[in-house]
Amino acid sequence: MSRYFTQDHEWIDVDGDTGTVGISEYAQSQLGDVVFVDVPLEGRELTKGDEAATVESVKAASDVYSPASGTVIEGNAALADTPDLVNADAEGDGWFYRITLSDPSELEELMDETAYEAFVAKL
Repeated sequence: MSRYFTQDHEWIDVDGDTGTVGISEYAQSQLGDVVFVDVPLEGRELTKGDEAATVESVKAASDVYSPASGTVIEGNAALADTPDLVNADAEGDGWFYRITLSDPSELEELMDETAYEAFVAKL
């Protein structure tokens, strides 16, 4: 499995033609306590860069953009009742949605973990 990051602090884990998407530890630390997450519905078609989800915290509401194009195959239903999973495990159990990738070559434009860590260090 490979993990990639966007400059907007989304991550995508890729396993075959399936991607699991969430926000980075850095993003959740900037948001503070997450109180609500709206994930996309199954079957929704996303184009890279589309607003895919919304996350609200005690500080702000932020859009989550799709790091790749594809069709949503699952939203993380657990976030409806326990949005604080994003704070507890943003890059694990706090994932937002899964997609079937329609253009895996888009991943080449994203950062790997090392590049993302260097990017965040400059912020």
